[in-house]
Amino acid sequence: MATDKYDSVNMDPDMDLLSDEELEREAEGFKEQGNAFYIKKDYAEAFNYYTKAIDMCPKNASYYGNRAATLMMLCRYREALEDSQQAVRLDNTFMKGHLREGKCHLSLGNAMAASRCFQRVLELDPDNSQAQQELKNAESILEYERMAEIGFEKRDFRMVVFCMDRALEPASACHRFKILKAECLALLGRYPEAQSVASDILRMDSTNADALYVRGLCLYYEDCIDKAVQFFVQALRMAPDHDKARLACRNAKALKAKKEEGNKAFKEGNFEAAYDLYSEALTIDPNNIKTNAKLYCNRATVGSKLKKLEQAIEDCTKAIKLDETYIKAYLRRAQCYMDTEQYEEAVRDYEKVYQTEKTKEHKHLLKNAQLELKKSKRKDYYKVLGVEKNATEDEIKKAYRKRALLHHPDRHSGASPEVQKEEEKKFKEVGEAFSVLSDPKKKSRYDSGQDLEDDGMNMGDFDANNIFKAFFGGPGGFSFEASGPGNFFFQFG
Repeated sequence: MATDKYDSVNMDPDMDLLSDEELEREAEGFKEQGNAFYIKKDYAEAFNYYTKAIDMCPKNASYYGNRAATLMMLCRYREALEDSQQAVRLDNTFMKGHLREGKCHLSLGNAMAASRCFQRVLELDPDNSQAQQELKNAESILEYERMAEIGFEKRDFRMVVFCMDRALEPASACHRFKILKAECLALLGRYPEAQSVASDILRMDSTNADALYVRGLCLYYEDCIDKAVQFFVQALRMAPDHDKARLACRNAKALKAKKEEGNKAFKEGNFEAAYDLYSEALTIDPNNIKTNAKLYCNRATVGSKLKKLEQAIEDCTKAIKLDETYIKAYLRRAQCYMDTEQYEEAVRDYEKVYQTEKTKEHKHLLKNAQLELKKSKRKDYYKVLGVEKNATEDEIKKAYRKRALLHHPDRHSGASPEVQKEEEKKFKEVGEAFSVLSDPKKKSRYDSGQDLEDDGMNMGDFDANNIFKAFFGGPGGFSFEASGPGNFFFQFG
């Protein structure tokens, strides 16, 4: 800006030949043309003519005031602030100049400086309603700043976003408020919104270290760690003392390194080491929700390999709590539920997965869990006999012999009615189990989850004694006889 009417680079070479009166008349003409364009909302042309007026008469406060008003309409608040400050330097009683300076300070988020400007207006005109209202706006901004500071310390990021939204209504050009809002949006996991705010600032100022930091923070929290580091490094290049960027950069590098160490140990089959490395990685940055969700799921995978199934389930649950859309964590937890025979929980997880991704594989996993759940609600004949599901025919026979003799009613004829009833029930169950598992066809249907009653086998009418007689053979009956205290043998008649 020219400070002398003869110094401006835009001055005509013959301008110095004009008298002061002629210069003022020319300047007034330019001002009037500027006013006409301003009324038409052609602010670019209005700016040009006000600039010509200033070049003619650089000591006229109103010209700077008019150009400041035009720059404000163009949202060029920093330039408008310079013009309004120049206007009041030239004329300290110029109320519009003080008002515009205050409005620029307010738009840029400097509420303290804005308050001083509005108070100066009220000194000149105590009844100025505009200054009174703007002073209230400045005071409200200061209050929102105070509340936001407390909210950030308490990690109440929603409160901070709320306060910044309110503060930005009068302080629409304040990058500081926008950056704080964007940072808190990132900490709340609202990455697209945070990125949008940061990107808008970077379009206006590509060297803004705070915006670069927030852009990196979003990438970091979305587990794009390499790209995030690039932004943090760029922010530190612009502002070497940017503590938040330095800490985030250090955390990002440490997290990546520790996670990769865990992955390497897992691939090498060193599960104990992998478990410890993932645990260490989880302590680096509790704010990194997405990466920590993956780390919990990775640790759950290792935990299942180490047979720490309940711990694995807990880790999957933590991963899902951090990221409710994390399909891999639902699948891993569902498998752990299957392995621990918690079929209802497994079905619930597989249903969630299938609702999200209707693939053939997920459908198969769901159907299998539903089948196991159905099977789990029947009597477990393998458990009744005390054998594994892959038991051989001989193992099934041996198990039946042992359990049938153990629970035969004759053996407990001297016990209380309650015990006799319980042992009779167990004897019947042992017979049922043997009749099914010793028959290849029935066993196959039982293993596949089909209802045996569809084959006409009514367990309610089942006679365990017939199975017992058929198994032990002999043409006559049998009986248990005491051969001493607590000892019994049986014989056939």
